[in-house]
Amino acid sequence: MFEKILYPTDFSGLSKDVLDVLKKNFPDHDVVVLHVVDTKVMDFSDRYAPEVFAGIEKNVEENARKKLKSIEDNLTGKGFAVTVRLERGVPFREILRVAEEEEVSLIIIGSHGMSNVAEMLLGSVSEKVVRKSTAPVLVVKRERA
Repeated sequence: MFEKILYPTDFSGLSKDVLDVLKKNFPDHDVVVLHVVDTKVMDFSDRYAPEVFAGIEKNVEENARKKLKSIEDNLTGKGFAVTVRLERGVPFREILRVAEEEEVSLIIIGSHGMSNVAEMLLGSVSEKVVRKSTAPVLVVKRERA
């Protein structure tokens, strides 16, 4: 049914739970592992000298590449065919763009609950992906403690 799956990750604990769901329920699939460096978060270049900002930017991307490589190794060791993508931009937009480019048949993403009543709401990124995606989206909910 699903041939290629997009797994966007922010490397959070919930993203690790999503990875576990992916491995358990979709063995031997093609997986696109995506991390988006959020340009809104990185938009502090005016506070630093250009060379300092470039160093920060390089450090963020190198750290992301290491984490992506670890995920890639984990998945390929379990029999998955893996493509890794590191993109820059607004996370939900990049997730949707990569989903179209890669022609995925499923996006698996974590919800980000808040507190009390808001716990039932999806995080802003996952909510926008659910609303705007043309591919089916599987949202993995955070477990309660």
